[in-house]
Amino acid sequence: MTPDRIASRAAAPHRSPPAHNVSRRRLLQVGAAAGGGLMLSLRLPFGNGPAEAAGAETFAPNAFIRIERDARIALVMPYVEMGQGTYTAIPMLIAEELEVDLDQVRLEHAPPNPKLYGNPLLGGLQATGNSNAIRAAWQPLREAGAAARTMLVAAAAKRWKVDSASCRAENGEVRHAASGRSLDYGELAADAAQIPVPERVVLKRREDFKLIGTSAHRLDAPAKVNGTAVYGIDIRPPGVKIATLAQSPVFGGRVKSVNDRAARAVRGVRQIVRLDDAVAVVADHMGAAKKGLAALTIEWDDGPHAKLDVEEIVAELDKATQNPGPVAQDIGDVGKAMASAVTKVEAAYELPFLAHAAMEPMNCTVHVGKEGCEVWVGSQAVARAQEAAAKTAGLPLDKVVVHNHLIGGGFGRRLEADGVVRAVQIAMQVDGPIKVVWTREEDIQHDMYRPYWFDRISAGLDAKGMPVAWKHRFAGSSVIARWAPPFFKNGLDPDTTEGAIDLVYALPNLHVEYVQVEPPGIPTAFWRSVGPSHNVFVTESFIDELAAVAKQDAVAYRLALLDSAPRAKAVLELAAQKAGWGEPLPGGAGRGVSVQFVFGTYMAQVAEVEVSKDGSVRVRRVVCAVDCGTAVNPDIVRAQIEGAIVFGISAALYGKITLKNGRVEQANFDSYPVVRINEAPAIEVHIVSSSAPPGGMGEAGTSAIMPAVVNAIFAATGKRLRKLPVDSMALKQPA
Repeated sequence: MTPDRIASRAAAPHRSPPAHNVSRRRLLQVGAAAGGGLMLSLRLPFGNGPAEAAGAETFAPNAFIRIERDARIALVMPYVEMGQGTYTAIPMLIAEELEVDLDQVRLEHAPPNPKLYGNPLLGGLQATGNSNAIRAAWQPLREAGAAARTMLVAAAAKRWKVDSASCRAENGEVRHAASGRSLDYGELAADAAQIPVPERVVLKRREDFKLIGTSAHRLDAPAKVNGTAVYGIDIRPPGVKIATLAQSPVFGGRVKSVNDRAARAVRGVRQIVRLDDAVAVVADHMGAAKKGLAALTIEWDDGPHAKLDVEEIVAELDKATQNPGPVAQDIGDVGKAMASAVTKVEAAYELPFLAHAAMEPMNCTVHVGKEGCEVWVGSQAVARAQEAAAKTAGLPLDKVVVHNHLIGGGFGRRLEADGVVRAVQIAMQVDGPIKVVWTREEDIQHDMYRPYWFDRISAGLDAKGMPVAWKHRFAGSSVIARWAPPFFKNGLDPDTTEGAIDLVYALPNLHVEYVQVEPPGIPTAFWRSVGPSHNVFVTESFIDELAAVAKQDAVAYRLALLDSAPRAKAVLELAAQKAGWGEPLPGGAGRGVSVQFVFGTYMAQVAEVEVSKDGSVRVRRVVCAVDCGTAVNPDIVRAQIEGAIVFGISAALYGKITLKNGRVEQANFDSYPVVRINEAPAIEVHIVSSSAPPGGMGEAGTSAIMPAVVNAIFAATGKRLRKLPVDSMALKQPA
């Protein structure tokens, strides 16, 4: 595989609603590639714009499948690889239907062009996120592979003058059993290009799958192991200089003055670039740039947020939840049910700002020249990177070329283009290409953070302790309102409310409200598992509280509410059984559970924790049962869940971003810790066999683990925590 062969085309963006009822002929256009190969112009239904009216022959593809003379298949990937396995699982879909070995598929990054590469589950935006790459590609990419296979078989049959039904595709060849003849796809590519596109194709039956459902080896693994994989931070165009920067320590602040005399004296420092709210040091290498930056004397004008503390933001959110907000879901009559309830339970929850802290710090390489701008980056939203670069440089889009690369950790951070803007701003003052690399401190203290959330939730229970009323109101930032305004309607958006509405439980009376509050002085953004990272914590912690009030077992209580959700019930039963739910544990240890349906996936987790006398918490074991529909690659599913669980445990135990005098107090992994290898729990993942279409996988594990951990702490100590991260002082036993 060549994962970083870059197509340098740049085209104007086009945003449009997803196409519907796209015909097979329009889905897949065909032509002869240069050199006589077969070029399958795959028009996924990712956008349906004005070009459609011009006729099929003018359609540009969303992704290209090229079959070359050497029989290799080139796939231009509309999604990016950031460790989640996209560059293996999506090629598996094509290879399965095309009847080729996975090693024959070569990958190329898609250039920025939402019209061609837009994600149908994101309204045509060109982005990788929300755990939907496989969900979006599942049907159309298999259909494209099947159409290509059908055309290749027809080409062989025509050459041999036999009935197509007597031929079959297998292992990259078309074979005629009666005569023993065979031709590989490369030999047939030019002829297949002349075959009419089939109006209908037959997809393989589940029982006939050879690749889908297997743990096929990762296509990107060899390059990552031997060091040849190219990430954004690895790019070094000829003559490139390295820059690092200091940005205003207070969001909204400005540079007042700079004394750069000592910095210019550092060996290897070439230039000091001053911006309105940042200063960059350009040098021959990162070491010199960092020394030069440390030698700068910068005086800042902190601006309007100079006195902002996180407590002010929390107070505003608390106040907001005391007033009604837009209704996200309303079932039955909560007021009437609450009034007649035997028992009423109320709680308030808080979740902090969180940083992404990806292992590959923010970086971007830019060359602004007379002919235009060239950008090298690892982005989850490459078209946005192009738009941001063009706007910053004052150039038309067709003068900005963006090369996308492998990403060393995204988690939503690289859906943003602020790093590209910074790099272009600096590059405009530098002669030649410049690579801007943020230090870890800049990366954490100038992140765009998971919103702070404040929730008020209440329930009414009947005489048996079962919920008859459920009321939930929460306040926080809407990232969608900024990032994709058309999806923010009537004060609501699907990201913010997922996990708070459409719960798996049978709740006869339910009322959920959301109050949008945008905090001053701190930017918010998507963070792994986004809305559910907050909502599932609240709902699954609270359902646990209800079970405790009802004096019922936490698993049994949930199961009694899941008769109308058999897939949710099945994963909960499986997780509990595999975890040994109910079996005795030593003193200071406990088990906690959570169950959810988010990102199109059903998941249950059981966390086993140990709480020491000093209040420290160790997550010893996690058992996860998941029904994600068809598991395209079970090994990738397990890896996704394992990584998401560790990510979520880090947030539950340690994660918080706080502000003091407008400044982010955390700066590196000493003050913003993550789970270390010696703290990682044993993780078991059990995948439920399913024939349903795939659900999302990259984020579900993160939202599920946080309430499971807190519920386990309650089981171990009897102390209920409603605020994250875990407060060890609250758990400390008296001497």
